[in-house]
Order: sequence, then C-alpha cells, then structure tokens
Amino acid sequence: MARCGCRRLTLAALARPPAHAAHRHRRRTPGRRGHRVRRSRHRGTATIAVTIETEYAARLLAWFDRHGRHDLPWQHPRTPYRVWLSEIMLQQTQVAVVIPYFERFIAALPDLPSLAHAAQDDVLALWSGLGYYARARNLHAAAKRCVELHDGELPRDLDALVALPGIGRSTAGAILSHAWGDPAPILDGNVKRVLCRVFGIEGWPGTPAIEKKLWAIADTLLPDAPASSMRVADYTQAQMDFGATLCTRSDPACAICPLQDGCVALRDGRVSELPSPKPGKPLPERSTHMLILEDGERVLLQRRPPTGVWASLWSLPEHADIAAARAWFKRHLHGEFDAVQT
Repeated sequence: MARCGCRRLTLAALARPPAHAAHRHRRRTPGRRGHRVRRSRHRGTATIAVTIETEYAARLLAWFDRHGRHDLPWQHPRTPYRVWLSEIMLQQTQVAVVIPYFERFIAALPDLPSLAHAAQDDVLALWSGLGYYARARNLHAAAKRCVELHDGELPRDLDALVALPGIGRSTAGAILSHAWGDPAPILDGNVKRVLCRVFGIEGWPGTPAIEKKLWAIADTLLPDAPASSMRVADYTQAQMDFGATLCTRSDPACAICPLQDGCVALRDGRVSELPSPKPGKPLPERSTHMLILEDGERVLLQRRPPTGVWASLWSLPEHADIAAARAWFKRHLHGEFDAVQT
C-alpha cells in the first residue's frame, strides 16, 4: 500500500528541466474401491494412482486434441523468436490479454536482430499497458546478448537459455519444446497447480523444497517415447491449457477432468485447499510526494532510475518528502514553491 501526495504547479514556463501461516492438514482417507495406488517414487509425496502416472501424458494429449488451443498467433509459424516472445508475455498474463500485444510487437519487431537493435524506449512503448516492464527490459537485453554470443539466434540449449536475462528453467523448457520439439519439463503456475492437486503435494509451491519435488514429478511425467512420435510441443501446450482452462484456481471442472480417477485432491475432498496458499506477509506501506508541473497543455515527466518501482519508465517527478521536493524545485525551476496550487 502506498500513499502519494501530489502538488500541482501551474507555470507559465519551465526552466532547466531535469534530466507462513500454518495450515491444518486433513487426514487422508483410504482410496476408493477399485482405485489402484502405490507409493510415489518421489519421497514425501502422497500416494498416486499407477494409471495416472503412466497415462498422464496420453490423457492430457487426448484432452488437448479436443479442447486445447491450436490457433494462437505464435503457433503459426512456430519460430524460436515468436515462441520466446510469447512465453515472456504470458508470464503472469492471460492469453486473451497477450494476443493483441504480441501481434503489435511482432509487426514492429519481427525478428530477434530487429529487437536487439531497437531503442529501449521503443521496446517499452510496444509493451506499454502489458505490465511487469522488467520483462520487456530483460527481453531487450537478452536479444542483445544473443547477437553478441549466439549469431543473432536463440541458443538451442537449456543452460545457454537460462543464462539469458529473463529466462528461467520453465521458460527455457517451453522454448525448447515449442520451438524445436526437444523434450523438457515445464513448471509454470498452471502446471504447479495441476501437479499439486493430482499428486496431493502439500506446502506452498514457491518454496525450494516443494518446487524441487514438483520438478522431479514433471520430469518423470515426460512422454517416454522416441522423439519423432512424442508430440513434445503439444504435450507442453496441453499442460498449460489444462491448468488455464479446466484445472483452474477456482471452480475447476473436476466432473469432466480426464485425470479425475487418480486425483488425490479430488479423492480426499481437498481441491479447494491445494495448492497450499502462500504464507501471508504484512503489506509494506510507503508514502511519496509527486509534482504535477504544467506548461499549457504539457506535463513534465521524469525518467525513473533503472531499478526499483517502474524502473526506467517516465513518471511525474517523485520525492520522499516535501523538503526534497522543495529543494528539487529550487534547483530546476523559477518561482516560489509555496505559492503554487496544492
């Protein structure tokens, strides 16, 4: 939560403008009659159905063929650059929101070299409104790195991808599978939710121990078949679509779920409890003062520092207190600070 005080300065001219809460765990009930279970190979996880672990990929692919998303703009054509751009835009952002931004971005910067050579302000302008602007800055920095180190192409290697700004293990896995058909596990928010429910994983998925456990399961569930017949890209997309459209955060469609006969959360009546929520923390409170400097129909904006809130973006001049605002006013502007409209 932040408090912001604004001071409106109507000027005829501007001179020298500035450069873990604990959760009670319900006791598990025995499996339903006819429900085949065994202990998981992953230490500490709940019992899981043999049929689900062995048929997980096949069931998701069958569901995807009927209900998945097959006509997203970055799927046609599915080039490494387009896949990468879409994966970055889709972080913390829904598909429907991303589509128009993706199309506008691709029209302006159709390939990696054009992105690398673009001005950062132009990249941020194309991103304007999508939020989480660090994604755009990292995208731009990664493109430059690819030009310097990888002949202007995305590297087809997990470690090399993860070494680029803004690309983590899950994003790298999605790029490898979508762009080149290389089998690699992913673990975005949707996939974490599905795995926690199906396999009854306790604990907030953001903790290192739980995340490590989920990565082990995701790796085990990769289709075990020759690469030519694995439908790697489809399996990756199926996982994303399944969590985004069926096994949703609230009101999941359990009645039509292809994994329902082996879902631990459904069996134990804990779908609404899993995944475990993030432990609560008090929201920080911050006060700030911003100046509105007007010259006719113009308003003065100032570029923010390269780190922190709204990094490198343009905003009203901001100061920690009135004394700092007064000192800034005296350095850069003519007139009396106390005489202006407040």
